[in-house]
Amino acid sequence: MGILIEIGSFIKLQRAKQEMTLGELSEGIVSVSYLSKIENQKTQASPETIQLLCNRLGIEVDNSQEEAIKEKCKQWYGMLFEVNNKEEIIATYKEIQAMMDKNLSDSLMMFEIHKIRYFLILGDFDEALKKINELNEISSTFDNLQQFYWYKFRGNYISVNGDFNQALHMYKLSEERINKIDIDEKEAVDIQYIIAVTHSKLRNTLEAIEYANKSLEIYMKQYNFIRCAQCHNILGISFRRIKLYDKAIKNFNLALHLGKLEKNKQLIQLTNQNLGFLYSTKGESVEAIQYYKEIIDDAELYIGEKVETLASLVREYYNIENYDGAKESIEYGLELISRLDDIEPYRVFYYIIYTYNYLLSEQFAEFEDMLVKQFLPYLKKQKDYASIIVYAELLAKHYERLYKYKDATKYYKEANFAYEQISNI
Repeated sequence: MGILIEIGSFIKLQRAKQEMTLGELSEGIVSVSYLSKIENQKTQASPETIQLLCNRLGIEVDNSQEEAIKEKCKQWYGMLFEVNNKEEIIATYKEIQAMMDKNLSDSLMMFEIHKIRYFLILGDFDEALKKINELNEISSTFDNLQQFYWYKFRGNYISVNGDFNQALHMYKLSEERINKIDIDEKEAVDIQYIIAVTHSKLRNTLEAIEYANKSLEIYMKQYNFIRCAQCHNILGISFRRIKLYDKAIKNFNLALHLGKLEKNKQLIQLTNQNLGFLYSTKGESVEAIQYYKEIIDDAELYIGEKVETLASLVREYYNIENYDGAKESIEYGLELISRLDDIEPYRVFYYIIYTYNYLLSEQFAEFEDMLVKQFLPYLKKQKDYASIIVYAELLAKHYERLYKYKDATKYYKEANFAYEQISNI
């Protein structure tokens, strides 16, 4: 997309940035309605008019800095792709912005689109949304390459907000542009990997397998072992879901091997967590406990990740009636929970640990209260049907022991309903 087509959008962006009204910018140069047409690319203004508007905005129309801007942008996009040092990302952003504010550059639109990704990396979701809304008005003018990133980064934003169906729609629109543009293979495979992850989150098992295999093939050629391990984890989870346990174990073991090869602690422990969950699903609690303990014994691991594993460990110990082991894990879990800055991301594990704590310490009123009023409603809101089955059944069995058969029946029905939802996925 050449400068002449982009100039209207450029002027509009700069005017908005400087908080100038249409009237303030157009005064003595053109009419307000004519400026509006220029900005919305409904007319092509003369070079003299463009020069006058740019002068008022304090912008150079010459192209003398074009190569320097292009090079800087390329460097910055690479930083956003790999998620490097945040200070460096911010410093480079400010440098480019200063150049963009003074020069009319062909790189402008791509820079503006990449700001969505930039704000997401900084965790500034309001700014990311503001940028999406701002660019939405001119998105019909984007070429295929710009659309590739526009849809990808919008997918990133939507995914952060947990709407994985809508995110997937954006990612697929981005993927559709791959054959129409000239991009690096690592950029093309990245969108396919993200689609694999999103399918996995949506429990679209066969699609997750297809995209993970597609990505894995390219990552192997690139010797990107960390991404290979992540693909093996997606495949392991998918095969576990369709009860092809041997294939799942094979993929998890490959992920574990690659994680160790790369000395990547987080990847190793994520895979141990997945293996623990697989053996738990098979009803093999002793094996599950072995993998969970590997994680707990890792001194370098972040507290939150340990809380997740302790919740799993408590459940397994309870299932094999090793109540001492369960109590010990509960104690450690409660201590770690008290050290967390923000409980929200770990809310589900908090509920699990407290549920078993009340049950084992025979605080039955608290146990019932937590499950009925807090934990089960939370799981329903999250549509976590697998956990609803476990904890609705736990509550039903508790009521059965107290001869409260009406209540027991109610929660067995809830467990059955949740099971049907999983069967339909």
